[in-house]
Amino acid sequence: MTNLRVALIQTRTPATPLAAQTHLQPLMAEAVAGGAELILTPEASNFMERRSDRKTAILAGADKDIVIQGVRTAARESGVWILLGSAMVRSGDPDDGRAANRSILINKQGSVESTYDKLHVFDVDLPNGERYRESAGVRPGDRAVVAETPWGGLGLTVCYDLRFPQLFRALAQAGADFIAVPAAFTRPTGEAHWETLLRARAIETGCFVLAPAQGGSHEDGRTTWGRSMVVDPWGAVVAAFDHDQPGVLFADLDLTAVTRARTAIPSLRHDRDFAGPEPFR
Repeated sequence: MTNLRVALIQTRTPATPLAAQTHLQPLMAEAVAGGAELILTPEASNFMERRSDRKTAILAGADKDIVIQGVRTAARESGVWILLGSAMVRSGDPDDGRAANRSILINKQGSVESTYDKLHVFDVDLPNGERYRESAGVRPGDRAVVAETPWGGLGLTVCYDLRFPQLFRALAQAGADFIAVPAAFTRPTGEAHWETLLRARAIETGCFVLAPAQGGSHEDGRTTWGRSMVVDPWGAVVAAFDHDQPGVLFADLDLTAVTRARTAIPSLRHDRDFAGPEPFR
């Protein structure tokens, strides 16, 4: 199998799972109707709510979340693979009340094939005065994941993970041919860095990078960048939105491009041990 048709769903996810399901369903149907074999959704596809009291009231286990269960049903009924870019779910640790920001890969039978909890949480103070402390509500994961698919290895990341090239390199060296970057990038950081980082990670790894995004002004006060994008292993943008509106972005991937890129630039095989630098200060 040398070709793959993917669909990246760009959403403006509402603040409750019921509304999120209503928002997502027609976009999923459009992706299926367009012939996608693998569908990817953004970060926080089941609800976008950062106000802690409301978030706590909404949060459910993965087996009870209506969006997750609806996506599993859609995968089974349509016979496609779906990466639910991430869902906010109970972490499962009774001693830690924070959520897990969990990416969930669902096969065409509707079964969960693999999961990944976001490793790097977004704790930043932006130059425009915006302040984010994701760690206050999200328990970070502790393992990297490459999932097996009919088309090759799919490396799983979420949003802020994009800024950690060592994670992407580890995924590629563990067998990833594609790396998913479902995201809800802020507008300032998205405008400045989104495309550059995605293209850099693709070039460094010789992987396709598949980045479905949230876009627009959300009910909880956040504004996200959108501009969902597919980048090939040579760093070329093969499909992209130029807006933050909800929609479905299709791309037809030539899977032989991974081998061509890594043959031309075999840097994944050229790691060397080295002594670290002395601290400058």
